Amino acid sequence: MAALNKWLLPSFGKKQLDMSKAKKWQLAIIGWRAYITKNALDS
Repeated sequence: MAALNKWLLPSFGKKQLDMSKAKKWQLAIIGWRAYITKNALDS
């Protein structure tokens, strides 16, 4: 699942996105990626 997310979803870290100016859909993607990463590390 993590590999699929990495391939499909954009990486905002490389673009140096300012979190205070991020749109709601960008924050949702960041949150989803963090959730998947956390669960992948717990396994």
